[in-house]
Amino acid sequence: METCAAAGLHLPAGSCELSLLSRADGSASCSRGDTTVLAAVYGPAEVKHSREISDKATVEVILKGKCGFPGVIEKSQEHMIRGVVEGTVLTGLHPRTSITLVLQVIQDSGSLLACCMNATSLALIDAGLPMRWFFCGIACALYADGSISLEPVTSQEMESQALMTFVLDSKDKRILASHTKGSFLSSELQKCIAVSQTAADKLFEIYKHAITRRYSKTSLEASAPNLWST
Repeated sequence: METCAAAGLHLPAGSCELSLLSRADGSASCSRGDTTVLAAVYGPAEVKHSREISDKATVEVILKGKCGFPGVIEKSQEHMIRGVVEGTVLTGLHPRTSITLVLQVIQDSGSLLACCMNATSLALIDAGLPMRWFFCGIACALYADGSISLEPVTSQEMESQALMTFVLDSKDKRILASHTKGSFLSSELQKCIAVSQTAADKLFEIYKHAITRRYSKTSLEASAPNLWST
C-alpha cells in the first residue's frame, strides 16, 4: 500500500506490467486492489476507407466486460477513454491509419474506470506511440462526514456520497477528463482534485518502475549470449 503523505491517504496495493501480449503492438495490465484490466494496442494500421480521416489516425476503443455484451455504462467509458487517447496521442503523425485499443476487464472490485485509464496509458507507452504526455486515472470516494478514500472498492463506492474519477497528465497534473456521480460542494470537489494530484505523483512513480523493469529486461536479453549459435 502506497501512502500519499501530503493528503494522509493511501493507494491500495497494485501492480503494472508491460508487453504481456505477443501479437499486440503494445500491451499492459494494471491492478489496483482486486481490480485488474488488460489493455492491448493495435496500430497504426490500415483503416477501412469509410472510417479513414485524411489528417489524423482514427482511434477506436473497445471495452470488454467479464461477461455479456457492453451496455450504456461501458459505451460511456469507451467514449471517455477515446477522448483522452485522441487528446494525448499525436494522431496527426499517422494520417489515414487506425489505432485500436482493446480493454479486457479481468476483475472488477471497484474504481474500474481509473484502472482502465492506467492500463490504457501503459499500453500506449509500450506501443511506442508518440504522446504529448502520459496520463493516469485516480478514483475518489467522498463520504457524508467529508472524508475521502482513494481507489475505493465496491462496498466503499456504495457507501459513498459521491464518486469521482479524474484523469491527470504527467506534466502539470492537469485534469484531462473527469467523471462524477453523486452530490458534492465545489469545495469538496477541489479537495478531491488536490488529493488526486498528490496521488498521481505516486502513481507515475509506479509507471516509471514498470517501464524501467520492462526495458531493463529487454536490454539484458539483447546483451545475453546466444547459447544456440554454432
